[in-house]
Amino acid sequence: MKNPLTRRSFVFSALAAGMFAATGLPAHAAFEILEVYKTPWCGCCAAWVDHMRDAGFSVRVTEMEDLAALKARYGVTAELASCHTALIGGYVVEGHVPAADVARLLKERPEATGLAVPGMPVGSPGMEMGSEQDPYEVVLFGSGTRETFARY
Repeated sequence: MKNPLTRRSFVFSALAAGMFAATGLPAHAAFEILEVYKTPWCGCCAAWVDHMRDAGFSVRVTEMEDLAALKARYGVTAELASCHTALIGGYVVEGHVPAADVARLLKERPEATGLAVPGMPVGSPGMEMGSEQDPYEVVLFGSGTRETFARY
């Protein structure tokens, strides 16, 4: 039987592993698709998608006129809501969550529904406005609980 691991496939695999390590993403995250649901007119959502792609995430965008039913289906309450909702690895990512926090979520795999950055804080990914920076929290949520995952 011929060895299925050729020199070329070994080199490609090694390069790909190095690429994923350089992004800081868990290896499996690079193969998962970040499904983003946004309205067609939202520029900050598009900027957040760019932030996620720049961080190494594979992203697929679906534009919808109204996200209310989607948010309700995935447990995003009014207190957690922002302008877009994303799904990855069995988690919900609501709003302008930094890519590093999504990567940490996928690495640590806590028992939760997902992460949210409620509202649209200035300075969060996709909401950059020069040097302006509102303080904000990334919230880990699920089953009626909320806790701070990160602070900026």
